[in-house]
Amino acid sequence: MGRRGQEEDDWFDAVATRYGCMLQGAITVALTNLDVLGYLDEIPVCVAYETADGETERFPVTSKLAAARPSLRYLPGWRCAISQITSYELLPEPAK
Repeated sequence: MGRRGQEEDDWFDAVATRYGCMLQGAITVALTNLDVLGYLDEIPVCVAYETADGETERFPVTSKLAAARPSLRYLPGWRCAISQITSYELLPEPAK
């Protein structure tokens, strides 16, 4: 278990997502299934990795990935159901 009872792999990896977008040439990203996060007080987000060379915001190369540890930032959750919301403007502020 990770910090605050979270499973160690139970977080959004923004570093890997940014890397994947770069490889694919993506210029926009859509985060889907946002409603399933509504029960969390905080949303863990990987914003960097700790490696033997220090902290990096770049996705670690394969040979260093196994030893890399995520550096998590905890964003506020919204603690309410949003599955019926159909407009961005109606989302709780933390979900935006």
